[in-house]
Amino acid sequence: MSGTAATEQVGFGVLGPVTAWNSDGPLALAGPRQRAVLARLIVARRHVVPVPRLIDDLWEDPPERALGTVRTFVAALRKVLEPDRPHRAPARLLVTEGPGYVLRAAPDAVDAWRFETAVGEARELPPREALHRLDEALGLWRGPAYAEFADEEWARTERSRLAELRALAVERRAEASLALGGAADVVPDLDAHVTRHPWREDAWRLLALALYRTGRQGDALATLRRARATLADELGLDPGPALRRLEADILAQDAALDPAGGPRPATLTTPPSGPAATASRLWNEAAASYDRTVEAGARARLESTVGLVRSLAVTGAGGLEAARRHRMAVVEAAEEYGDTELTARVIGAFDVPAIWTRGDDPELARQIVAAAERTLAHLPPDASGATRCRLLATVAVETRGARTPRGPEAAHEAERLARHLDDPALLAFALNGTFMQSFTRAGLAPRRDAIGAELVELSARHGLVTFEVLGHLIRLQAHSALGDFPAADAHAAAATRLSERHELPLVGIFTRWYEAMRLAASGEAARAETAMRVAAEQLDEAGMPGMRTGLLPLALVTLRLADQRRPDVDLTMDWGPHRPWAEALALAETGRHAQARAALRALPEPPPDLLYEALCCVEAEAALRSGDRPGLELVRARLLPAAGQVAGAGSGVLTAGPVDHWLARIAEALA
Repeated sequence: MSGTAATEQVGFGVLGPVTAWNSDGPLALAGPRQRAVLARLIVARRHVVPVPRLIDDLWEDPPERALGTVRTFVAALRKVLEPDRPHRAPARLLVTEGPGYVLRAAPDAVDAWRFETAVGEARELPPREALHRLDEALGLWRGPAYAEFADEEWARTERSRLAELRALAVERRAEASLALGGAADVVPDLDAHVTRHPWREDAWRLLALALYRTGRQGDALATLRRARATLADELGLDPGPALRRLEADILAQDAALDPAGGPRPATLTTPPSGPAATASRLWNEAAASYDRTVEAGARARLESTVGLVRSLAVTGAGGLEAARRHRMAVVEAAEEYGDTELTARVIGAFDVPAIWTRGDDPELARQIVAAAERTLAHLPPDASGATRCRLLATVAVETRGARTPRGPEAAHEAERLARHLDDPALLAFALNGTFMQSFTRAGLAPRRDAIGAELVELSARHGLVTFEVLGHLIRLQAHSALGDFPAADAHAAAATRLSERHELPLVGIFTRWYEAMRLAASGEAARAETAMRVAAEQLDEAGMPGMRTGLLPLALVTLRLADQRRPDVDLTMDWGPHRPWAEALALAETGRHAQARAALRALPEPPPDLLYEALCCVEAEAALRSGDRPGLELVRARLLPAAGQVAGAGSGVLTAGPVDHWLARIAEALA
């Protein structure tokens, strides 16, 4: 590969932790000072940074051999960025020029530069195109800009500039959405935005206008009053002309405020009555009181916001999706305050019970883990054990399904701290992390049953309803794996009763899948298949892509395997992350044995999650059909710890039949 080709393929990310990548994937940047050299050169925007300036920026008190150290950092970076550059050939990307170094990155190679270009271009586009462009631009952000260099003087100006540009992009996006009639969609985002940026008058204007267009005239006027109070108390200023004019127009119900062709705000001639109306009125009154008494820029608003986001996550599909959308924004807002303990509280407050071991948004999970690890690294020595425990539990939950030592380490330490602190809610959260990291091998259903039993007992005693439901669902899964379906039925019924009493609609997703799997385990294959297809249709609307993607085809194939029928692999279905196993089985099923064996050799170990044993059985079937002896030995070793259990049933959603049946088939083939 030529130096030019290598240069063109390298990209850089600074809208979050500093990263670099090429066409093969992420590049392995070394320690923090080497990353600081790269970040400092990106800040310079293709201009030379003299070596003395670079040394001053890297060290408060430069070491004696600072010059040689900088040269070492630069040489190492060049090897990472241009790995195929011939020995002694001149660098084309990180270049020595005059008194220093310059990064000759392409204009679209840095995410921050692409973001800036997109925001500028959106200004000239019609609303629908502008909305799409700004969505793409805002999607580039993975955290605060130059996240790990927030305290560096050389990064401060650029961080502030990019934060200002991001705030402008949020407002322009809201303006485009309002022009398209999406007032209701932008209210939550704008509400969070004014909390983070309480002195941006245009943000207040857009929020009040959006509220007015959704028929919430009182809330729109209350928002303008909040803006007036904030500007007066914090800056000693009166609202500008745009805010004053909007207030007058709302009071006059000026038709110019309505979207083109849109409806006027609704007015109710007969007030609604009944418990729902009372609840709505009390909510509005409490929210208005909160607005009046808690300052717009107060940090307490962030902690209240994450409480709302946490509540959203258990209310149903729309709430779950909204919670994912807002969660990282709240964390980033906390980080912008520069208060590590506030950030820790905001991250750790999202203690929503999690039962499915594959996340719905892997990128969000990665960002949350990165923020939690950054915060852990910067916690003061006197930070409370509870704060540290919540961060560790968050890491344990969000690294679910990943084969890395960090997840189990974090889970173990979080549980140790929680038991020492004797805090029931904290222990329940920590146990959720322990559960998520209890899939390192097959056959661990008894361990998970013990976790579920402790969660049920602890939560029932202390009124932790959502964690009590979690405990019953864990025990449902564990007893299914152990073949004790009457006990699993009892836990399904208990979870259902609690969910109905406390309005937790997502629990029904898991119990419906359990009912389908229960039919399969009872040998009623035809009814089970119908029930699985119905459950999958309901899952489409549940807002849980981590569970939905690839589940139905895997459930149908394992159902046929358990029933000792042909697997009949349908590769036109969405297999998601399970597709490599499906392709290997399809090759074996259609007699392409050599290709099947090659596909089996390329398979990784299944992820450490609820579907581990099911994928092992799919792999075993492919190896049996293609005569792959090494593959059979590998699968036997993986399944052996689960002897006496029911393969896949520990997921609570599917089954591949008794593990002993699979071990016997493998032993016969190997003999």
